[in-house]
This record gives sequence, structure tokens and C-alpha cells, in this order.
Amino acid sequence: MKLLTSISLGLIVVATPAFAIEQNCRFIQAKAEREACYHRQEEQLAARRKPEPAASADSRTFESLRQMRQDDEAVYRSMHSICRGC
Repeated sequence: MKLLTSISLGLIVVATPAFAIEQNCRFIQAKAEREACYHRQEEQLAARRKPEPAASADSRTFESLRQMRQDDEAVYRSMHSICRGC
């Protein structure tokens, strides 16, 4: 019973802001203003759903490549010291 209550309260909290925004636009009488309101809502929702910028992914990739190169150099140095002339 408590689980059902907490789930329903969670859904209410999550759904309320989106529903409240929609209700605000719904009651605008002028069609052009109402459509502009809906357009602003769509932009806001798209901005919230936008993924993390790709620049940070590129920097992570660059860092991982740099780390792999350092590891490779360490392995080559140790192999060279073990096996001279092999």
C-alpha cells in the first residue's frame, strides 16, 4: 500500500510541471499567441532533453588515446630492456 502511494505521488510530482505549462497555453484566447506559447514549450522541452555536448566526449576520447600511448610506451621500454636483440 505504501509503495503504491509513493509511486502515485512520484508520478504526480513529475507530471505536474509539464501539465501546468500546457494548461497555461491552453487558455490563451488569441490563436497566434497560443501557438507561440506551444512553440516556446517545445523548445524548452527539447533543451531539457538535449544530450551532453559532444565536445566533452571528444576530450574524453583524446584523454583515453593519450593514456593508451603512455601505456604502450611503457610496455615497449620494458620489452626493450628485457630482450635486447631478439
